[in-house]
Amino acid sequence: MENSVPRYGNLIEGRPVPPSSNRYFRNLDPSDTCRVLGYFPRSQSRDISRAAEAAKAAFKSWRNVPAPKKAELLFEITHRLKENKEDLAQVITEEMGKPLEESRAEVQEVIDTAFYYAGEGRRLEGMTAPSEMPHRICMTLRRPVGVCGLITPWNFPMAVPAWKMFPALILGNTLVWKPAEDAPRSAEVLARLFEETGLPKGVLNVVHGMGPEAGGALVRNPDVSLISFTGSTEVGAKIARECGARLKRYSLEMGGKNAQIIMPDGDFRLALEGALWGAFGTSGQRCTATSRILVHEKIYQKFLKSYTDLVRKLRVGDGRDERTQLGPIINRKQLEKVLRYIQLGKREGARLLTGGKRLTKKGFSRGFYIEPTVFANVRAE
Repeated sequence: MENSVPRYGNLIEGRPVPPSSNRYFRNLDPSDTCRVLGYFPRSQSRDISRAAEAAKAAFKSWRNVPAPKKAELLFEITHRLKENKEDLAQVITEEMGKPLEESRAEVQEVIDTAFYYAGEGRRLEGMTAPSEMPHRICMTLRRPVGVCGLITPWNFPMAVPAWKMFPALILGNTLVWKPAEDAPRSAEVLARLFEETGLPKGVLNVVHGMGPEAGGALVRNPDVSLISFTGSTEVGAKIARECGARLKRYSLEMGGKNAQIIMPDGDFRLALEGALWGAFGTSGQRCTATSRILVHEKIYQKFLKSYTDLVRKLRVGDGRDERTQLGPIINRKQLEKVLRYIQLGKREGARLLTGGKRLTKKGFSRGFYIEPTVFANVRAE
């Protein structure tokens, strides 16, 4: 390993812990794949078990902290997030490539989520109902589930975890978080901020690694009461089967094939703008991306020309450049997948209007860059 490249551990009970296998994986900058950002643990079942045991032990005390007191800590975390917003955005962009403007918006989403759920600390109300028996009362109380296992993607490496972590924490649960292997540094930085703010040790534990090894072990661990997963449909279906067999609670957010419908009575410029950023925001790498556009025949030709002209003007480059509008693809596997789909579109007879190639000229040769691409006349099937 290069001496100048940091090597990280898992975060268990507030301490960096090396993986039991003593194996690590590289975290690469997708805009310059010759640049290694760090080495992260390639964790196994034993590491997941250690983190789950820590979370289970911390749950005994964390669940009994009054919700308004938990809220005070979450508000403190929120203020720290605001103070470090630009640094956090820089980490996201450096690691997964999205333009800084998008990364800043993502960190703001983390801040907004934290504020919202901190406010829930004084709104966790139960319910009472009349009893059919004398001298009895009926009431419902909110109780934490226990240890929650979080498996998160790389495309929103701080926002998606925030959606999962903050509601779990304010309700008194403890966490084992397996972040995506393409965005481990974002997880490391965010978790460290939580720890430095005073979150009790063991309440949040981070275990890095590959999906089948670390993620699979997290799903199967008997101390983990709930799995929250965001990722591919294929993996989500497998998690559902695993959890179902164990009668374990689970929450899944998976892939999509989203269509935007453009009608002639709509605001044409607004529709163009929505279709452009719906398709090319985060380089199209999100489950809500506009991958299909269905245009009414009355405005089809007009829309096709206007849209293609806008796509051709998109500025592709390193997300750290403030002028960049479209960053790189996250890794080589995804790059090759996109290029395969482009070739498939050509073979099936779709008309390539713009783009379609990997960018390899000076300034792009060391990154995973693809020209913004638009097909027309795609068959319905």
